[in-house]
Amino acid sequence: MSEQYQSGFVNIFGAPNAGKSTLLNALLGENLVITSHKVQTTRHRILGIMTEDNYQIVFSDTPGIIEPKYKLHEKMMRHVKSALEDADVAILMHDINEPLADFEAIVQTLKLKVPVILLLNKIDTIKDKQQVEVRVKAFKEKFPNWDVLPVSAKSKTNIDKVVPLILKSLPEAPPYYPEDSVSDRPVRFFVSELIRQQIFNMYHEEIPYHTAVIIQSFEEKPHINVIKAEIIVARETQKVILIGKGGSLIKNLGIKSREAIEEFLQKKVHLELFVKVRPKWRDNENYLREYGYNS
Repeated sequence: MSEQYQSGFVNIFGAPNAGKSTLLNALLGENLVITSHKVQTTRHRILGIMTEDNYQIVFSDTPGIIEPKYKLHEKMMRHVKSALEDADVAILMHDINEPLADFEAIVQTLKLKVPVILLLNKIDTIKDKQQVEVRVKAFKEKFPNWDVLPVSAKSKTNIDKVVPLILKSLPEAPPYYPEDSVSDRPVRFFVSELIRQQIFNMYHEEIPYHTAVIIQSFEEKPHINVIKAEIIVARETQKVILIGKGGSLIKNLGIKSREAIEEFLQKKVHLELFVKVRPKWRDNENYLREYGYNS
């Protein structure tokens, strides 16, 4: 290890659907965090770890900043607050198509005291490159002390410039995690998130927001992993929608989830899905604790 080793925590903040999870996946080269065009996909604070010869960056993808309506939302916002407290560098993501005024409201909420990199995301959606320059200039004038970079997390445009900006402000320190670590989360967590991603992809309106996925058992056999998972919903009607006519939708969900999990684990998987109704689980402290929303 060289003497100039840098290590620290880089936390990603922004409005729902600004592209935070897509950014983290692009930076790490792994589909570590579930992504969806629907808002509030990320509920937990997820650590992703990048280790190179002379630095280790511990990224944290946080839930989108929202006004809490349920206890679940309050817990999501507590993840954001805890990420604020231990950041060495903050990355703020903002959809370049959204107004500057909306972003200013988020900035006031965060009260940042660390070096900031502002990524103006989704430049791939603007055909007129001059428009991009005009918008970038407006943000640079408003926040002269920040590094402002136009990016597309989806198409990875300018993503290679993000780490050099981070290293400008990352402290000199030894690594926090072993060099082969990709995250602090257990495999079960990612398996449940992959199932939740398929729910976001397949179902519409309120269904994805009213579901939680719990891994009940995870048995590693020599040639196959046997996984049993429960999908929690708030109402009987949601259970009916999830299962579909003659069980067609739950069967399709099982196939797509199994394929995603097999790709993630690089191993064959036997997956069983069960649907349970737990009324108002998003407002029930005991259920939230049971489902991993501890803080």
